[in-house]
Amino acid sequence: MAEILEFKFDTQLLIEGHDLDEDEIFDYFTEHFAGDCLLAVGDDELIKIHFHTNEPWQVLEYCATLGEIHDIVVENMQLQSEGMHG
Repeated sequence: MAEILEFKFDTQLLIEGHDLDEDEIFDYFTEHFAGDCLLAVGDDELIKIHFHTNEPWQVLEYCATLGEIHDIVVENMQLQSEGMHG
């Protein structure tokens, strides 16, 4: 039997915009979203996000306020750990 993951959705995306600040984005995530394995890296025009959370829709909603979001991947790691592909 697979272990139960605390945060089951692996959420990845790119934010394309202007005057983006990876430190501000990182701080917003840590203050507003429950999750782990956060990466927010890039420059003032393109930021790559990687985050494990149970509420990926909140991440997408926030990121969409910062610029255009694309290359969105949300994978259910719980299903993967149980041998299913979701």
